[in-house]
Amino acid sequence: MPTFLNYGGVSIAKNKNDLLINEQIKAREVLIIGPNGEQVGIKSINDARTLAQYASLDLVLISPNANPPVCKLMDYNKYRYEKQKKAKEALKRQKANASELKEFRLSPVIDIGDFETKLKNATKYLTKGDRVKITVRFKGRQMAHTELGKEVIERFADRTKDIAELEQAPKLDGRVMSALLVPKKDK
Repeated sequence: MPTFLNYGGVSIAKNKNDLLINEQIKAREVLIIGPNGEQVGIKSINDARTLAQYASLDLVLISPNANPPVCKLMDYNKYRYEKQKKAKEALKRQKANASELKEFRLSPVIDIGDFETKLKNATKYLTKGDRVKITVRFKGRQMAHTELGKEVIERFADRTKDIAELEQAPKLDGRVMSALLVPKKDK
């Protein structure tokens, strides 16, 4: 239940999302909106509370700044529950859309065991829906053989072709060659 502060006869909700209900409303007259959205009319606050009691609903102050203030007859607990449910669903959709970018650093002369381990980990992230960036850093004289790094990246992409597709082909930028893998869209 929301907590309210009382300042000189005026109740103020502590939480900005909480609405004033029933006995917390201090206006003299209110415009009442019915449970189905129909306009009931302007009534005194006591008549409005009685009307809400007969309908087994709550009188909820929707627009306190209007003249007269607007109240709606509704089941306040159900309203709050639906609002929380929508917010949770929106957050879930937002998280689903925001996939992370994971980076795996390889070497042009990577060993088979290391390659398999990084491939296994990258596969986990790709199946979760994250994007994977593969980078190969060239040191010293390895710059003379950048084709070895490109082969490593192409082999990595080829091994994940059933769950991922290459969004950005291997590209050399200074001493680093990188490529980007994205999960395949289910159709």
